Amino acid sequence: MSYGANDPRSAIAAGRQTPARPNAPAQFLDLSELEPDEISSLGSRTWWVRGQNMVVAHTQARAGERLERAGQADEYMVVFPDAGAVAEIGTGTDKATVTDRSVVVVPAGDSHVEVRSDTTVVRLFSVRSADLLDRCRNRSAYAEPDPNVAPFEPWPDPVDGPRVRIYPVADHPYEPGRFGRIFRCSTVMVNLFDADFGPRDPANLSPHHHDDFEQYSLTVAGRWVHHIRTPWTRDLADWRPDEHVEVASPSVTVIPPPAVHTSRSVGQGVNQLIDVFCPPRLDFSERPGWVLNDAEYPLPPGARP
Repeated sequence: MSYGANDPRSAIAAGRQTPARPNAPAQFLDLSELEPDEISSLGSRTWWVRGQNMVVAHTQARAGERLERAGQADEYMVVFPDAGAVAEIGTGTDKATVTDRSVVVVPAGDSHVEVRSDTTVVRLFSVRSADLLDRCRNRSAYAEPDPNVAPFEPWPDPVDGPRVRIYPVADHPYEPGRFGRIFRCSTVMVNLFDADFGPRDPANLSPHHHDDFEQYSLTVAGRWVHHIRTPWTRDLADWRPDEHVEVASPSVTVIPPPAVHTSRSVGQGVNQLIDVFCPPRLDFSERPGWVLNDAEYPLPPGARP
């Protein structure tokens, strides 16, 4: 790991950084340059992207749009990254309203997201939502599973049972010593960062790697460069040049393990990034105070409390 002394992640133990197999390529999907996979009758535009364990549905939604799930297999998350977002999230027995930037957990079963204002809606599903996999434009990348990625295993259910859970961003300001703004459910972890204003200091980057899980970096504002380095194996045929790929917003970048990576905002205005992991990260979850809703979700058996 290459974290600065002022980066809270410097307290996390380093990974093995010894790839047993060749590294899968990173995937850069700049949605600003790609036609949507779906356009609704109201004009909402949706792009579908998958990783090995997760599906991302990025929707530029029009007011009045209703996004439904029937017989959903497990919990999923919905992120409203835009200020002033208004939406109703409901199930057969539970309804709640979003009125600004928020992270939402939606339980299994039938549910809907009814958008009341033009806004961005990002839905995050585990791979157990098998009906969504064929919608994803990069589905061919997973014709064979990446052997470096651990299979998806759900985490324990919430202690107080299933319900719609809304976490307004404004209720959870940054705090010294905590990394970002992290929420998790039984399937997904989201870290919704504050926006950067202007480019990131190039002398204060944070290259690091993950042993056995993908990172999904969603850009929702500004421009970013993702820097990716593929670790060397003994076989020269596995080696790849370093990548320094600039993307606009919105975009989805899938970073495979154990690639070394860091991201740098380069836009002159507002730049915002959301990191997503499926299932949740244990190392972040074991840090006291990092996961803002950890009291609602138990750790897996054997994890440090």
